[in-house]
Amino acid sequence: MTSSIAVRELPLFPLPDLVLFPGRPLPLHIFEFRYRMMMNTILESDRRFGVLMWDPVKGQPAPVGCCAEIVQFQRLQDDRMKILTLGQQRFRVLEYTREKPYRVGLVEWIEDHPPAIDLRPLAKEVNQLLHDVVRLTEKLSGQEIDLPEDIPELPTELSYWIASNLHNVPDEQQALLELQDTEARLERESEILTSTRNHLAARTVLKDTLKDVAE
Repeated sequence: MTSSIAVRELPLFPLPDLVLFPGRPLPLHIFEFRYRMMMNTILESDRRFGVLMWDPVKGQPAPVGCCAEIVQFQRLQDDRMKILTLGQQRFRVLEYTREKPYRVGLVEWIEDHPPAIDLRPLAKEVNQLLHDVVRLTEKLSGQEIDLPEDIPELPTELSYWIASNLHNVPDEQQALLELQDTEARLERESEILTSTRNHLAARTVLKDTLKDVAE
């Protein structure tokens, strides 16, 4: 904690198996009464709240989350609401100051440490691995996959983008969110993508071999 400016109270929204990253969109349908109360309060202030992954095994939220800012909202019947949020800074919960009607915590903002080396070559390598995985997936499925044109090039932003697009591995995503080292995050993503690429390549070879045999 470097200064009191870096600490604030934040309404908290635990979500099962969901990890929000900075710069990434998160649409939500708000229907529970306590969270409708939360959103109405937030909309009257700075439109920000914290998203934390809920751990069903431990029965508690993760200690590190990401601040979400409401950028669009639509009121529905029964005071339900559709909102679109965008991930902002990451934070660590220092303590809970209120539990009802919804959680409020005292949080400190966290950032990645300044890199000791130029991370652009590593980011380029991870980006290439991503494209390799997409190409092999297309070959196996026979379906074209359109990658967005706005994939970030800057190392930290790319590391968040890759992490947010990993599927069905919320614990891995949470570990990546908690890292405060861009190089370590990119290295871990390189390992995941390399493993996926190798698995897909092996399946592609098998598919081609079986096709040759059939012919």
